[in-house]
Amino acid sequence: MDTSDSVRGDTPPSATAEHVVHALHGPSGVGVVDKAAAILDALEGGPTSLAQLVSSTGIARPTLHRLASALVHHRLVGRDLQGKYILGSRLTELASAAGEDRLTSAAGPVLARLRDTTGESSQLFRRQADSRVCVASAERPVGLRDTIPVGTRLSMKAGSAAQVLLAWEDNERLVEGLTGAVFTPTVLAVVRRRGWAQSLGEREPGVASVSAPVRGPSGRVVAAVSISGPIERLTRQPGRVHAETVSRAAHQLTELIRSAP
Repeated sequence: MDTSDSVRGDTPPSATAEHVVHALHGPSGVGVVDKAAAILDALEGGPTSLAQLVSSTGIARPTLHRLASALVHHRLVGRDLQGKYILGSRLTELASAAGEDRLTSAAGPVLARLRDTTGESSQLFRRQADSRVCVASAERPVGLRDTIPVGTRLSMKAGSAAQVLLAWEDNERLVEGLTGAVFTPTVLAVVRRRGWAQSLGEREPGVASVSAPVRGPSGRVVAAVSISGPIERLTRQPGRVHAETVSRAAHQLTELIRSAP
């Protein structure tokens, strides 16, 4: 079986995907993978049109369009508002997962301080596919509390952490994420403007929460720091009371993972 996924005579003589990949990494010997890698390497420089990808990779236009569409399907490649190709959000998720140990180890002390300062349970959430997962937590030791054990998988359709993890996504994924969501595009616009989110009974009746984004070295949102507890304690304006403290904790985590070797 031919693994090159090429059409005889359809590659410009000036460049080939194999030449591009060889220059950067050396060819793998599996043509389809080498071509996909060449596309991803070309997108590292920023939004790129189909014609520009053809020129930079040397892959024939029909083949490149087919491969790019497959990469978009798997979210390894995305499209911006102008329709240009960009690196996909799945790459960010995978990179975040690779750095999860560093993030979660740094989160422990930060979440403990956040819990002690606010008196509420604190959590760190990361997005995984269509869910958000609690990867670290510090629970309120006594009294009525919102218990979310590490490993708990929650919906991306409700809650302040879901708002934060979705608010800065590209347009295509933003539209997809809003389908069936409790919150609205207006709510996410407010989250982007003020830099934090709050929810009242979205995920569970009687529970309020406040969340803020943790950003990776590239500036993309990689996690959300949250506190949660009964509305009676957090009040119906929990952000007014706790947003500054939660945002400070998120900023501390951002600085810690950015400065890590």
